[in-house]
Amino acid sequence: MTRIAGLVVMLLVSAAAGAARAQPPSIRLTLDEAIARGLDTSHRLAELAAREDAAKAAESSVHAAGLPQVALLGGYTRTNHVDEFGVRVPGGTLSVIYPDAPDNYRSRIDLQWPIYTGGRVEASTRAASADARATEHDRAAARADLKLEITRAYWAVITAQASVTVLQNALDRVGAHLDDVRNELAVGLVPPNEVFSTQAQYSRQQMLLIEAQNTAESTAADFRRLAGLAPDTSFELADSLDAPPQPLPPAVAALVDEARVRRFERQALQSRIKSADERTTAARGAQRPTLSVTGGYDVARPNPRIFPRMEEWNSSWDASLNVSWSIWDGRRARADIAQAAANHRAAEERLLEFDRVLDVEVRQRAFDVASSAASIAAAADGVSSAAEARRVVTERFAAGVATNTDVLDAQSALLVAELERTRALANARLAAARLDRALGR
Repeated sequence: MTRIAGLVVMLLVSAAAGAARAQPPSIRLTLDEAIARGLDTSHRLAELAAREDAAKAAESSVHAAGLPQVALLGGYTRTNHVDEFGVRVPGGTLSVIYPDAPDNYRSRIDLQWPIYTGGRVEASTRAASADARATEHDRAAARADLKLEITRAYWAVITAQASVTVLQNALDRVGAHLDDVRNELAVGLVPPNEVFSTQAQYSRQQMLLIEAQNTAESTAADFRRLAGLAPDTSFELADSLDAPPQPLPPAVAALVDEARVRRFERQALQSRIKSADERTTAARGAQRPTLSVTGGYDVARPNPRIFPRMEEWNSSWDASLNVSWSIWDGRRARADIAQAAANHRAAEERLLEFDRVLDVEVRQRAFDVASSAASIAAAADGVSSAAEARRVVTERFAAGVATNTDVLDAQSALLVAELERTRALANARLAAARLDRALGR
């Protein structure tokens, strides 16, 4: 029996060790590390990076339209048989001028070079470049949004965990008080309803604790998604929920000026205004003449440029200077100009509206930071007051000069004060993060 028991113990220890080895180690993350992981693994940013590459490729494509284009051409044509045509030369020999050559082969090196397009190619290139910069600013703005989301989720997890701790401590206090009430009931100092009231308070605290634990799990799942962690990854956050430093804020007007310089959304709008302006210039270029150079080198059998026509390989070349000027296009160019000008005005109005919203947003975020700092101090005073009140009531209850209801009320007041302080600390962190986002930091 002893050997069997020892074998069972060894098997249980081995199984426990194997389970411990199978469980992945917990990851410890700071806020900066979580943001870095989230930015590296974000599919949304990867999509915007692909769109940025596409915009840059489109810029290269538009720029290539103004460069020389060289192409290799080749072909074979089968024609019907014809009667040969020729003339008799002195001596009676027939000189064939148009032979029967049903097999026709042709190869060509072709050159096309638009040397003047009325400024359309240059303006279109600048417009495509501005669009590429706007796409780049859009990706930077998305990075800032994702950074704020990760920061929010990070502090949400810490807040939820802190709330669980507060509720667990409150539950322990109510549990200890429940034991005291039961002891007093046993010696006849309190009626049974006091035990039931305390038990009801204890059950309510348990319910709140379970809800807080579920909230903590939900926020942890959202954080894993944003930080690029696997759903079952165990993690530990390095920061604690204490009051953030509160530097002296500069004037709100200075903050607004900083935001107008730093915000990527505003830079994207400015790039799109530049693009719309260049597209207006490109549309006006359609009303001007275009000048192009074309040329090529042919090797064909028979070569139609060679006379008389001979069924043999011959080479030839050509070069030309072409001018084209559309004098009537059904007012298409005027419509394109009007469309581009309207898009330009729309982009300018959008920028003006963004500046109005930005001014209000920065002011609100600055006020939120100031309010959160004041709420932390008020919540800390509330916790101190509630803790002292609970201590006094507990001592009075032990002395028999306070009721059980007074103790339960003091317990509830302390719990509410501690939860308010937890929320105030979390709101201060989020207010600071939102102000940084509004300023484009």
